[in-house]
This record gives sequence, C-alpha cells and structure tokens, in this order.
Amino acid sequence: MPIRTNRGRVAVYRRLWGWPLRSPRHLVITLVGFAAVAMLIGVVVPKVLGTGAVASSTTQTTSRPPGGLAGNSGGNQVGVLPSDPAAASTVPTRQSSQAASPSSAAPSPDMLFAATSWARAFVKHPAGITNAQWLEQLKPYTTDEFLPVMNTIEPSNVPASQVTGPATTVESHQDSAVVTVPTNDGTLKLVLVKGSQGWRVGNYTKAN
Repeated sequence: MPIRTNRGRVAVYRRLWGWPLRSPRHLVITLVGFAAVAMLIGVVVPKVLGTGAVASSTTQTTSRPPGGLAGNSGGNQVGVLPSDPAAASTVPTRQSSQAASPSSAAPSPDMLFAATSWARAFVKHPAGITNAQWLEQLKPYTTDEFLPVMNTIEPSNVPASQVTGPATTVESHQDSAVVTVPTNDGTLKLVLVKGSQGWRVGNYTKAN
C-alpha cells in the first residue's frame, strides 16, 4: 500500500537510516554493502569512459584527409612518401670535380718545327757566346713567361752540343703538346703551348 502522507514517508526514512545502528551486525552489513558498491563503480565507470575515448579517437583518425595530417590536407604526412614524384626532394648526383681532359689532336708541323728549332738553339753555345746572345736565338721559340727562367742558365753549363734525331710527339692537343728531342747528352723533354704568336716552348726537362 503506497505511503500518501509526509509523516509516513519521514517514518519510513527514519527506519531505513536507523537500521544500520540497531546492532553491530547491521553496521557491518551496511559497510560491506557500501564497499561493494564503491568497488563496482570504480571498475565499471573507467571501462565505460575508456571505451568512449577510444571510439572518439578512432572517429577523429578516420576523418583525417588521406593526403596528410588533420588540418593540413596539402602537406605530407610524417613517415609517408609523397604521392607526387615531383614533390619528393631530388637527390643530387655526384659530379666529378675534375675538368675534362683536352681532346687529342694530330701533331702540327708548326709545333714540331718549333720544338726542333728550340732544341737546336738550346745546344748551340760556341765558346765565348754570352747569355744575351744565347737567349736571342732561343727567343723566337720560347714563351715570354719562360724566357726569364732561361736567363738564369749559363750557356757554357749546357753539356749537350748537338741534336741527334727528329722530334717525337709524346702528347698532342689543340693548344698544348709534349715533345722529346734527342741530343748527344740525353733527350730533352719540351712542353709547348700555342698562343697568339704560334707554338712556343714553355718548359723543358731532361727525359733521361
């Protein structure tokens, strides 16, 4: 039968609240019941909240545009290669730092003539010839830069006195060449360059 008056409701509430205090047994039962309810809430509520958070995260992940990160549809996702090959950074290829070697060329008759003429002037140093006279006969076949070097050589100290064979080309390029000329005191190795005045000797060494 339902309780219809306020006085009746108050009496029922008073009986319920006073029940745990009627005996120690009632109090223990009440505390155990509260502890069980608290444990149930502590286990069930986190699971419910965790399931909701995972579902929300999954929804946000699937809603991202496929081409990039959320809010940046034009960018590339970290760890994912761009779909457009042109967007990928190009890897620089290794290039040789060495300059291309000059192409070979057929030996020029003018070059061989200059080499032979220089060698003959070099070994021509009769007794009493001065350094100036010796340089004068070398000058038409020597570069301006190499003449000061030749000026430091005393003609009487040159042991060779005769060219004993034709000039031989070792290397020949469009504007440079290496030629050997035999003498009665070994072989001269001449480096020739082609300038505005034609072929000239720019350096020499003893080949043997």
